[in-house]
Amino acid sequence: MKELFDNIQAKMIEFSKDLNLNVNKGNKSAGVRARKASLELEKMFKEYRKVSLKMAKK
Repeated sequence: MKELFDNIQAKMIEFSKDLNLNVNKGNKSAGVRARKASLELEKMFKEYRKVSLKMAKK
């Protein structure tokens, strides 16, 4: 669970950086990276939900 949390946190920082570059500076390739990171985050959040539910049932 700790490793998953660390991965989510790192990906959020990466997403935030690219989103900022895209929105504030118009960097189109940063927008592509931000969208890719959002898809990866979605997968991580689903995994977190599965792990969290397993831990809650114990």
